[in-house]
Amino acid sequence: MPMGGSAGLLAEVWDWMKSVVIALLVVVLVHQYGFHLSTVKGASMQPTLEEGEWLFINKTIRFFGAPERGDVIVLRETDGINSDHPYLVKRVVAVEGDELVIQQGKLFVNGVEVEEAYTDTPIEDGGFDPYTVQKGCLFVMGDNRHRHASYDSRSFGAISLEQVEGRVEWIIWPWDKFKSL
Repeated sequence: MPMGGSAGLLAEVWDWMKSVVIALLVVVLVHQYGFHLSTVKGASMQPTLEEGEWLFINKTIRFFGAPERGDVIVLRETDGINSDHPYLVKRVVAVEGDELVIQQGKLFVNGVEVEEAYTDTPIEDGGFDPYTVQKGCLFVMGDNRHRHASYDSRSFGAISLEQVEGRVEWIIWPWDKFKSL
């Protein structure tokens, strides 16, 4: 026998509310622990990334491994340094145990010059004395190697793995720039 009047309407509204709450919960969980989108702000990753591009960020890397040399990552900025932009996009250039040096505009990791096809200039900020990346840390730099163009580990030191929000997988907008990183 069909439910009558307001009781049937109430049951239907309750069913819709449960569906909406479950959908919202799934969206929040995926955004927090799975994937999300981010927009590039600034020029520190040029020529690889341009201001306004949308990035697809894989957050599962935090649970299933660590970023590797060459990965482009999103990281939470060190507390209190630049509150206008709490997240940075940078390239991992050295991982724990690596020794890096910058000499004559070139990056060396473990005594080997790193071929950086993603940059458009030698490093213009001068040298950087030998630095060994601590356990549980990464050394990150922007791809824009022009003088004072990137705020990165040369300024604030190595970052802890806990600061990593995720790895950039794709540029998804604008469509003509769609590509995997």
